[in-house]
Amino acid sequence: MDRTQRDLPAGGGGTPEPAPARRRPGLPARALATLAVPVVPLYATVLSYLVYHPPRRPHHRSPEQFGLPSSEVWVPLDDRPAGTGRSLHVWLCPGSTDRVVVIGHGIGLSKSASLAQAKFLHEAGYTVALFDHRNHGRSATDRAFWGLSARHTDDVAAVVGHLRREAGYADAKIAVFGFSFSTFPSLYLLRRPDCGVDAIVCDSGPALELPPLFRNFIMVKGIPVPAPLRTEPSLGVLSRVFGTVGTAMLQAEWPPPAEGAYLRTPVLMLAGDGDSVIPLDGVRALAGRYPGAEVRVLPDTEHLQGMKTAPDEYRAAVLDFLKRTLG
Repeated sequence: MDRTQRDLPAGGGGTPEPAPARRRPGLPARALATLAVPVVPLYATVLSYLVYHPPRRPHHRSPEQFGLPSSEVWVPLDDRPAGTGRSLHVWLCPGSTDRVVVIGHGIGLSKSASLAQAKFLHEAGYTVALFDHRNHGRSATDRAFWGLSARHTDDVAAVVGHLRREAGYADAKIAVFGFSFSTFPSLYLLRRPDCGVDAIVCDSGPALELPPLFRNFIMVKGIPVPAPLRTEPSLGVLSRVFGTVGTAMLQAEWPPPAEGAYLRTPVLMLAGDGDSVIPLDGVRALAGRYPGAEVRVLPDTEHLQGMKTAPDEYRAAVLDFLKRTLG
């Protein structure tokens, strides 16, 4: 599968795989899984931290390789000037001054994973700003354990705010484009009264319920879990603790209540009907809460694989949505 669209929360080393047909483990495997149960909660807690603080992947591609004109921008995350405090690294690809798309990436990746989307958006005339979330790519390190939802939402808000205040796009219509993990803070941004966003595009997420997604990460082998911990009874304990701790670390009210900007902001959710990480049913259940949300189903498509399996349909859906919402 395409390496540019991996979404590996803890650096698992390959594209998440569909879960194979389950066989009943042999007696030795079940015995090891039973013996491992006492250490599973500790392992699950460490794993939860690694999901949000994964090993960094260098940018494996550049805007120049896609024919995109770009400049590097550092967006500060605090009151200190860019370059002297914590900052986010951005590739700014200038196009129209009145239509802008801010692009994130999947967890464990970097903004270089989203260059294919940036290319067709720029060709359509949009200014595109690709950014690395904290703890990813070239952006700042943040070792915090709690309040991670607010921090990752701060990342999106910081880029949008910088474009409006400092980069000459004060009056532009701005859309945010999130992928898998970054679809959650992209949508959560609408909780902020000054979010400055006119539309949202989501690829492979978000979903109505959070804890089940952590088990899915385990089952698709997107994270490093030893074989004994993938076997009952360890697997059940690991899934529960991982889902509980991983969700608690966010300290978020999810799903966001259907009020304020959620009642008027258009949202496009691209969902693969074969997604085993963030399944289609969960995406549809969340979209059903918000009057401006629409779901576009990509056939025979796994997690973050839309640009590979249905490129024409993918591009057409995004461009049609943005034309309707940004003009």
